[in-house]
Amino acid sequence: MNTAITNDTIIALATSSGVGAIAVIRLSGEKAIEIVNDFFQSKYTNKDLTKVKSHTIHLGNIIDNQRIIDEVLVSVFKNPNSYTGENVVEINCHGSVYIQQEILQLFIKNGVRNANPGEFTLRAFLNGKMDLSQAEAVADLISSNSAASHQVALQQMRGGFSNEIQNLRSQLLNFASLIELELDFSEEDVEFADRTAFTNLVNKISAVLKRLIDSFALGNVLKNGIPVAIVGEPNVGKSTLLNTLLNEEKAIVSHIEGTTRDAIEDEISIDGVTYRFIDTAGIRATEDFVENIGIQKTFQNIEKAQLVLHLIDSKKITNIQQTIKELKDKYPSKKILTIVNKADLLSVEQISTLKSQFSNLIILSAKEKQGIHDLTTTLTNLANKGALSNNETIVSNSRHFESLNNAFSAIKEVQKGIENQVSTDLFAIDIRQALFHLGEITGEVTTEDLLGNIFANFCIGK
Repeated sequence: MNTAITNDTIIALATSSGVGAIAVIRLSGEKAIEIVNDFFQSKYTNKDLTKVKSHTIHLGNIIDNQRIIDEVLVSVFKNPNSYTGENVVEINCHGSVYIQQEILQLFIKNGVRNANPGEFTLRAFLNGKMDLSQAEAVADLISSNSAASHQVALQQMRGGFSNEIQNLRSQLLNFASLIELELDFSEEDVEFADRTAFTNLVNKISAVLKRLIDSFALGNVLKNGIPVAIVGEPNVGKSTLLNTLLNEEKAIVSHIEGTTRDAIEDEISIDGVTYRFIDTAGIRATEDFVENIGIQKTFQNIEKAQLVLHLIDSKKITNIQQTIKELKDKYPSKKILTIVNKADLLSVEQISTLKSQFSNLIILSAKEKQGIHDLTTTLTNLANKGALSNNETIVSNSRHFESLNNAFSAIKEVQKGIENQVSTDLFAIDIRQALFHLGEITGEVTTEDLLGNIFANFCIGK
């Protein structure tokens, strides 16, 4: 993708392709308004779109050689007060695929170019309407499928993350300039940068970077969903629990052991957070070759899961303590939630005894849909949305995470240099590295390949 700003006018369908009530076709470029005006006939007056005010809407027809293609609403946005920073026109037409293509082809035949994926947002970045992290947040906002992922993307698009990074970079840049000045006057042995203030700044930057890096653990799962493996012996009700959570018959339920031979996966949003539940094959000793393959996949899914729902049949609670211990011993680093299913087969006294013995135990009946609220409430608490509720900056982009880690490593080297009182010219290299990696996030440091990779993943028309 050529990321240089060009003077050509681009066009794309901004709404989803296919039949709908309306469709929006977007044009951007220096001559966008002028070109649309050549094929627009106002409904009521002989209106010239090049002379109308910005941010106005006009009713009329798109005409090709006296042939009316469609009655449309045309929105005009004049530079620099538009999404891309250029002249932008949005044509609201009827949602017929035929009409959409007729309008698109009309303008393409008259000098307008098909937009590349993400080219409107790329132009917004290149024209200074947003920085790179905000541009990436646009794609995240479009693809958000839960309240939490939407909130994270929106906060980033509004510049919360960018402002924090730019503030850190600005402060570090000021001191870096003084350090560079000292190097220019090294023979005079003078210090322009206050070492105490510089040390405090580096420590502050290190703490902020650490907080942002740590937030990725939450941001990544909020963006992509929390993988949850449902495991246990055959016939404990794993598939029934999945069906109950999804409120549909996703998995086959049978009294025959070993029915589930492969992992069955689906997503559900609980309290604004997406969970990717994986119903796995029951764990048991078996000589069935296919079932054994399914059991091996169960262990693989446990490794990949962030949370494990360990189901135990209420008829087998005599060995519950040993069963819990065995799984925790095998996966000591995993968050395991133990669930006693088929609670409808237990007496009130048995349930009371279990709760007194195991404080974190969840007791439910997936079949009768009893106790499901306790499970979903526990899942919500485990999601740890405190930072989201407090509107803190949360990192959800793996590219940003990598750059933050690189910047943090460089800052740690600066700290070591200060502590060991090394020569200024040595840790000045690490300061430049930290500035470089922080600049990568906001786009103050970019390459053609980087921009090409980022915007190639956008949908056309955005």
